[in-house]
Amino acid sequence: MSDCDAAIVGSGPAGATAAHVLTEAGWSVIVLEKGRNHLLDLEPPFGPLGAVSNDELKLTRRHFLGPDPWLEPRTYRRSASDGDRLETGDVNNLPSTVGGGGSHADGKLPRFREEDFRILSHQGAVEGAELVDWPFGYDEVEACYAEAERVVGVAGEAGANPFASWRADPFPMPPGPDMYCARLTSEAATRLGYHPYRAPTGVNSVEYDGRPACNNCGFCAYYGCPIEAKGDPVAPLRHALRTGRCELRPESVVTDVLVDGTGRRARGVRYLDRELDLHEISARHVILAGGAFETPRLLLRNGLGNPDVVGRFLSFHFQTFVLGIFDHRLHGHRGRAVTHLMDDPIVGDGDVAAAARDAGLPFLRGGIVEHGAASGPVMEALHSPAGPMHSRLMVDSPLRDCMAAFTMQGEDLPVATNRVDLDPQVRDVYGMPAGRVTYAPHRHEVACAEHWAPRLELVMREAGAQRTFWATSPALPGTRGDLPGFRAPMSRHIIGTARMGDDPRTSVFDRWQRLHGIDNVMCADSSVFPTSTGYGPTLTIVALAIRASRALAGLDPLRSNRARP
Repeated sequence: MSDCDAAIVGSGPAGATAAHVLTEAGWSVIVLEKGRNHLLDLEPPFGPLGAVSNDELKLTRRHFLGPDPWLEPRTYRRSASDGDRLETGDVNNLPSTVGGGGSHADGKLPRFREEDFRILSHQGAVEGAELVDWPFGYDEVEACYAEAERVVGVAGEAGANPFASWRADPFPMPPGPDMYCARLTSEAATRLGYHPYRAPTGVNSVEYDGRPACNNCGFCAYYGCPIEAKGDPVAPLRHALRTGRCELRPESVVTDVLVDGTGRRARGVRYLDRELDLHEISARHVILAGGAFETPRLLLRNGLGNPDVVGRFLSFHFQTFVLGIFDHRLHGHRGRAVTHLMDDPIVGDGDVAAAARDAGLPFLRGGIVEHGAASGPVMEALHSPAGPMHSRLMVDSPLRDCMAAFTMQGEDLPVATNRVDLDPQVRDVYGMPAGRVTYAPHRHEVACAEHWAPRLELVMREAGAQRTFWATSPALPGTRGDLPGFRAPMSRHIIGTARMGDDPRTSVFDRWQRLHGIDNVMCADSSVFPTSTGYGPTLTIVALAIRASRALAGLDPLRSNRARP
């Protein structure tokens, strides 16, 4: 007898979606989340707890959503030549809480394009990177994208993005109101021949699924939503709990995946509770959903998966920030964090092709450009000089109320030496080896930044900016930003590390996201992505979790009866 049909490790978008699909199919699941619960009452009707608030210090400085980097440190180095580590502490930490990384996100939920699933076939190989095609194409997951948009609740405008791949259904909700600063920069981009569009977001523009419309308070990015206007991952978690077949256990740190004597079947998991007492859960299936940092760390501790591939091909998004300071207030700290995107750096043009040739590369693929603004007053204060002028600058607010920002989420090519492994010395509060990031960008990413940053500065000046400047994350060696705390990537988009594929010699999971050699272990998170693309990963995480979970439960994986419009 098993305690449940599936033990799910992690309650973010991946784990929440798997729980929703499997409980809807009649399975019993236990979701183990290492962080605290600030999101949902665990008793019917599973309403909001009211613990989330618009508090910049609480959310960005006091680790309210966790993890505390002193208790759960990560380490970072650029290469093995740096020694064991360059930095210890907060290395691209995602929230460790019920809801996971989805609880803090600002909700941009674009789909990948058809080409993203076949990048090697479309673009060709790149020296120093290991590009591969995904084991399936866009047509196979289009219906899962539509289901993901319905479950989470996505507001958008079909046809607004001229580069988007086909879709068979409209968005569940229309887009919400535009940010003033995004309208300025979008109109300027259009005048210069680019193609900005209203971003698809997991933020309610109208009441949806029993949750209210967004009130445009401005606390989206890095914050949970106090009124639950963001659906991811609130909606799928609540749906799963309401079936009566889901049990959610916060403050439960999974230490081991338990394997039977044959080595071919998982029999459950072992975890520490909040008192650090050990428990075991027996389950017919184990679903890993801890994210592309914690999933390989768990696999490595347990010696599971292809040892030549687990942890490798770590990708983030190489971010290029272009900032413009205006002579009037933009109120970018109000409204949704991002209301407009543009895909032009992914698609490219003649100038991009010439820049690629000059860089000795077959192509340059940037990423979506977010038309946004700066952060809150605490962040502004930290970046304003101390002394007599500090109060005057805070009143005038050049670094917040008068600043617009472009963020290009540049595609990060998969490189075998970019990886997550176990630090040989640093341990976390639970006594387990800390995860260590070894990462340096490929020259493709650097060339993309150097090509697109000046072009985006021109857009910012066309919009009326008096001054512009740009930077990257991670900061490039030798640049002004190459300082402790800024060397590691900041994108919060962690991808790869346990890629899927049809060949067990070169991948960790198969096309249905099941572990080669132990097929009752499934991974629902972005660890399995073979490439990063230039789009945020969250909607694709949800879509693939729907696909893999439905297949696991013996259901139609939602690709039948779909046709291009």
